[in-house]
Amino acid sequence: MAIENPFLDPLRFERQAPECAIVIFGANGDLTRRKLMPALYRLAYDRRLSAGFAVIGISRTPLSDDQFRDKMLESVKQFSEDTAVDTDVWAAFARGLYYVAGDIGDAALYQRLGQKLMAAESQRHTGGNALFYLSTQPSQYAQAALGIGAAGLGKGTGWRRLVVEKPFGHDLASARDLSRRLHEVFSESDVYRIDHYLGKETVQNILAFRFGNGIFEPLWNRRYVNHVQITGAESIGVEGRGAYYQEAGALADMIQNHLLQVMATIAMEPAASFRAASVRDEKSKLLRSMRAMTPDEVRRNSVAGQYGPARVGGQAIAGFRQEPGVDPQSPTDTYAAVTLFVENWRWAGVPFYVRTGKRLPKRVTEIAIQFNPAPLAIFDQDGGENAPNLLIVRIQPEEGISLKFLSKRPGAGMTLRPVSMDFNYGSSFGERSPSAYETLLLDAIVGDATLYTRQDMVEASWSVVEPIQNVWRETRFDFPNYAAGTWGPAAADEMLARRGHAWRKP
Repeated sequence: MAIENPFLDPLRFERQAPECAIVIFGANGDLTRRKLMPALYRLAYDRRLSAGFAVIGISRTPLSDDQFRDKMLESVKQFSEDTAVDTDVWAAFARGLYYVAGDIGDAALYQRLGQKLMAAESQRHTGGNALFYLSTQPSQYAQAALGIGAAGLGKGTGWRRLVVEKPFGHDLASARDLSRRLHEVFSESDVYRIDHYLGKETVQNILAFRFGNGIFEPLWNRRYVNHVQITGAESIGVEGRGAYYQEAGALADMIQNHLLQVMATIAMEPAASFRAASVRDEKSKLLRSMRAMTPDEVRRNSVAGQYGPARVGGQAIAGFRQEPGVDPQSPTDTYAAVTLFVENWRWAGVPFYVRTGKRLPKRVTEIAIQFNPAPLAIFDQDGGENAPNLLIVRIQPEEGISLKFLSKRPGAGMTLRPVSMDFNYGSSFGERSPSAYETLLLDAIVGDATLYTRQDMVEASWSVVEPIQNVWRETRFDFPNYAAGTWGPAAADEMLARRGHAWRKP
C-alpha cells in the first residue's frame, strides 16, 4: 500500500485560526452582509476557522440569535461570489453565531456583551480570546472602544484585539486624537487598522515580485525608472452614499489610505525579514520620506475634479451634484490627481503620479512603472517612440502583471514594435484566490499585522495629504469640470504634460 505523503496536503501549509470570539459592531450593516460574513463562512468552508470560534453580532435592531443566523444565511447566499452554501458547513458555522441588541452609547450593551462572551467561551471554548471589529460609523469608533474598556472587556483570560475600518480620522489632528482614545483601552500592537486594498492578492504579490526575484530589484531606482503612475479608477458614482461622500471626497477617501499604501509597497526599501515590524517599518520610512508640498507646489502638482452629467452608452448619467443626498453646490472632489516625490537616494527626482476618480470610463486599479528609454535609438521603431518599456501591475478587476517591451517585427528589415509578456493570476495558478477580507480577518485572528496600517503610517499619510486639503479648501473650483464617462479634467493631463509625460489609458 502506498504511503500518503503528508506534505502533498495543501492545507498543511495553510494557517488555521486559533479559537476566539469575533465581535462585530454594526452587524446589520452593508460591510457585514457583503464582506465580513461571506468571508468568515468561506474560512469555515475551507477549514481555516477553529472549532472553538464564535461570532457575536451587535446592532440596534432587536433580533434573537436564530433570527440573526437566518439573516446572515441570506447574506452569505447573496454575496458569496464563488461558493454555494453547503448545508452541513452552514449548520456547524451557524451554531457559533450569536447576537446582542443595543446602542453603542449605552453602557448596558457592554454588560450584555460581557455575558454573551462568557456564554460563548463556555459553549464554544473560545479560550477567552476576542477580536472586536468596528464596522460602524467612524464617529462611533472611539465611543465603542471606550465602552469596551469601561466594561472591562478590553482585558481577559486570552488576547483582545480591535479592528478599525477606514477612515482613520479626517485630518492629522483627528487621526492622532482617535489613536489616543483607542490607546486608552488597547495598546498599539492590539489595534488593527484595516485597509482592504492591502489584502488583495496582487498587492501582496508586489512584495514577492520585488523581493523574491533577483532580476527586478536592481532596476528599481531612479537610474532606470522614469516615472510611476498609480490609478484607482471607478466607473460607478457614489451609489447612494452621497451624504457620506461629500464629507470625504476622492483625495481623502482613496489617496490618503489605499493608494498611498500601494505606493509605499511599490517604493519601500527591502525589509530585513518578512515580519510585521520589519515590513511596516520600511513602509513607514517611505511615507515619511515623501515631500509635503508648499501651497504653490500644491497648485502645480495637484488637480481636483468633479463629474458632471453626461450620456454614457445611450444612458443619461446624473452629475455628482444631482446625486441623492448631495448639496447642489457641493465643492467635493470626486476626482483627484497628484504628483508626489520621495526624497531618498532611491527615488530622488522620480515623479509618482497618483489619480483616482468616480464615473471614469472603467473600473481599474493598476501601477504602471515606466522605464527610461535606451540611450540611442538605432532601429526603426514602428510606434516605438510612444511605446516605452512598462511594467504594469494590475490589482483589479483582473489581477496580474504585464511587461511591455519592443521586439523585432516579422519580415525584412529591423523594425521594432511593442509587445507584451503577461502573467494572469487566475490562469497561472488555476486556483481560487481568497478575498481581501478572508486574508485580513485571518491575519487579525492569528495576530499577523503585516498587512495592517500602523499609527505612524497613518500620520505620515495625513502629513502628505493635509497640505493639499488645506489649499483645496480655500480654492473655489469651477465644478463640474469633467463629464461622467471620461478620464477626468483636462488639467490632470496638463499636469503630466509639463514634464513631458502622459497618462496611460488602462
